[in-house]
Amino acid sequence: MGRDKKLILIVAFLVFIGLCTLRTNLPAQPAPAGLSAKQVALHDAMIKLWEDHVTWTRLFLVSAIAGLPDQQATTNRLLQNQTDIGNAIKPFYGDANGDKLTALLKEHITTAAELVGALKANDAKKATDAKKRWYANADAIAAFLSGANPINWPAADMKQMMHDHLDLTTEEVSARLKGDWAADIAAYEKVHQQILRMADMLSTGISKQFPKKFE
Repeated sequence: MGRDKKLILIVAFLVFIGLCTLRTNLPAQPAPAGLSAKQVALHDAMIKLWEDHVTWTRLFLVSAIAGLPDQQATTNRLLQNQTDIGNAIKPFYGDANGDKLTALLKEHITTAAELVGALKANDAKKATDAKKRWYANADAIAAFLSGANPINWPAADMKQMMHDHLDLTTEEVSARLKGDWAADIAAYEKVHQQILRMADMLSTGISKQFPKKFE
């Protein structure tokens, strides 16, 4: 093997080790202590689904605001996440309720896309209308979740959780449209942390409502 090829292999190996180290140092959202294996599995699944939600939302925002050619592909992946979330609750609440949640979440995404488009075009009238419908949809999602599990997901808590999510996403959109990259990154960090708390609330609520499924 030539000297150049050996050097390339060494560099590739060092990059690989560096990436592995970076991955293990990423902040985690560990499951609370004392959970069964099934509860931990649900917790981790919810974390993955809702992290995907904010991750693909961010990638959509980047693509839509910049007019990038991957916008449709990114939109499709984001919409698939809403189907995945709906499917995740079907073992507990049934197929009809899973499909209902998916429909509400897809409306959440498509209305957000309308809002971004209106803000980008400086169309205040359309932006106001889209924002009103976006928050109404958030209230519908909160009511749906609370109705499914009223003891563990109180209506007021669900509504506050959804409004926090929209407020922080709006902050992210606003910063990005202004080109304020520091504020944009800070807003994403906040919405990321908020969605982790939301995922915890959802997995904990399911575990408490269906204890026999997690024995």
